[in-house]
Amino acid sequence: MEEDDYLSITLERDNLHSQFGGGGLPKGTTLLMTGKDGAGKSAVCQRFAYSLLKNGIKVTLISTELTTKGFIDQMRSLDYDIMEYLLDGRLIFIPVFPLFGQAKGREDFLGRLMNTKELYRSDVIIMDTFSSLIKNDIDEERAFMVIGFFQKLSGQSKNIIMTMDPAELSETVVAPFRSVCDIFIELKSEAVEGNLEHTMFVKRFSSASGPVRDTVGFRVVPGAGFIVDITSVA
Repeated sequence: MEEDDYLSITLERDNLHSQFGGGGLPKGTTLLMTGKDGAGKSAVCQRFAYSLLKNGIKVTLISTELTTKGFIDQMRSLDYDIMEYLLDGRLIFIPVFPLFGQAKGREDFLGRLMNTKELYRSDVIIMDTFSSLIKNDIDEERAFMVIGFFQKLSGQSKNIIMTMDPAELSETVVAPFRSVCDIFIELKSEAVEGNLEHTMFVKRFSSASGPVRDTVGFRVVPGAGFIVDITSVA
């Protein structure tokens, strides 16, 4: 693949991009991140979103946890200033619960998701946490329907990044997503001497432009953002 076949996630301040072959995310791919609550899924999504925006790539981010103000405050606390991207439309942020309601909005979310064309104007669509969005509205059959929809978007050079908490879905639903995604990352965290340390286990990374580390440690530090922990990288 040529350099133009990748979406750059380069951000020199943390050097995460160098752990993924140096080329960024291959265009037209689906990335799945799984992990329990607190494993760092949102932090990784926010880091990806910011670096993509900094490299001229349009992003839509759908969040189950944050309001727009909460998202701006969270990004600012990580020294990720995204106001200009929100104002000029390069970043579309969609807070699901304030928009649809805490419970009722989850009903037929898949139908709304696939029929709202405005969501897919961006180059990259990030869904955090996807499992929370769909857990009351999916079974194995519908899982394959959604996968087919995502594959159609990939064929249009769109990138999908989604996070899942396996505790929210049955294995029969999670397994199809895990088996067909182009990039699969499992996140885990543990408390070490009072600090929460996170680890990314890269289980699959198709079409990488170079070597990919299979284990990447990181920390999230207010005011400093996403920090790759070199000492914990295997």
